[in-house]
Amino acid sequence: MRKNKSANKKSKIFIVLVIILAVLLVSSRTCKLTRRNLNPVNSGIKSEISHQTNPDTLKIQNKEPMHGISQPDKNILLGKLTRPQRDSLLSPIERKYANRDGMFMHREAYNAFLEMHDAAKEDGIELIIVSAFRDFDHQKRIWENKWTGQQVLSGNIYATDIANPVKRAREILRFSAMPGTSRHHWGTDIDLNSLNNRYFESGRGKKEYEWLVENALKFGFCQPYTPKGAGRESGYEEEKWHWSYMPVSATYLSYYPQRITYDDIIGFDGWETARLIYIMEHYVLSVNEDCMNT
Repeated sequence: MRKNKSANKKSKIFIVLVIILAVLLVSSRTCKLTRRNLNPVNSGIKSEISHQTNPDTLKIQNKEPMHGISQPDKNILLGKLTRPQRDSLLSPIERKYANRDGMFMHREAYNAFLEMHDAAKEDGIELIIVSAFRDFDHQKRIWENKWTGQQVLSGNIYATDIANPVKRAREILRFSAMPGTSRHHWGTDIDLNSLNNRYFESGRGKKEYEWLVENALKFGFCQPYTPKGAGRESGYEEEKWHWSYMPVSATYLSYYPQRITYDDIIGFDGWETARLIYIMEHYVLSVNEDCMNT
């Protein structure tokens, strides 16, 4: 009888020990799981949490610019950029580099200009942007103000004094482009310091122009409208203030006659003259050879 009691007692002790051991094992695994959940480094969750709680990472990705478009569509070439195209291609110009607020420039061209600006400043030359990107509607206002006589033309004459529409258009075209044909539509071209050739013929203006002639090409900029003559018999008059970022604008220029037809150059006063004047052949494509090398 005593032996049976002793055996039962040992059996109960063994069962209790097994239960205690099982509890200890479960408790140990629970602690490990708890520590793992509290420490995302070991669980592989850290990068996901960091990505979700770091909006700056997402902002940088969304603002990543599209550096140039090798095959620009009609919208870009005609100055009729969509909002997404504007946001991806253009950068706002800081006020300290311009004579007014609210101007924009092609991102690549702007970055190149900043380098050129700093280099010029080291040589005592100040380059200030007075005009940059202009969309179709902006160019239309300039053109129609001149076409309707609201703005005087070079030589102190008014376009409305010229009855023949072709002759009127040609007079305006001496220094102003038709909407849809301006290089300013691309954001690659800028006007610097003054819109008067005489400014660059003496004093400070002469030094600025001479510096640009000697150095601008090092930064990718060329003067599209040099004096008319050998190699540029037609087109706009000389514009010493007008400089173009050739790495992008030369590509755009090469696609212009492929993508644009005279049916696209419409929607403004006097648009019918574009075909009669051969605006594409005699103006858009008539530029300094330095601005045509890709």
